[in-house]
Amino acid sequence: MPPDTNIEQARSWCAGMTGAVLEFPFGDDAAVYKVGGKMFALATVNDDPGYIALKVDPDDGVALRAQYDFIREGYYMNKRHWITVDLVSEAPMDEVRQLIGESYLLVAESLTKKARAEIGIELL
Repeated sequence: MPPDTNIEQARSWCAGMTGAVLEFPFGDDAAVYKVGGKMFALATVNDDPGYIALKVDPDDGVALRAQYDFIREGYYMNKRHWITVDLVSEAPMDEVRQLIGESYLLVAESLTKKARAEIGIELL
């Protein structure tokens, strides 16, 4: 059965990334997704519609915040390198899925070649 809300869908996509690990270092309300020990997403657990914080290229983050009302600076994160996506009904989930993938890749690319190989990540 598919997830019922945007936040559940976003969390499912994060969990499905190769080598993704789910942790709760900030308490039960904040799901942290890591790859190779580094965070690529932080998602609310009990909020509806909820939000997800994602790593971005700084220039992309500026453009995304200018383009969408539901994207803002990273909440409690480095404002240059993170965005927060409010998962309201008007948020296009195909774009959210793409942003999750880009966040994951930014973090995966920062890992050593050995660490990527151990996880099973192949970059082009």
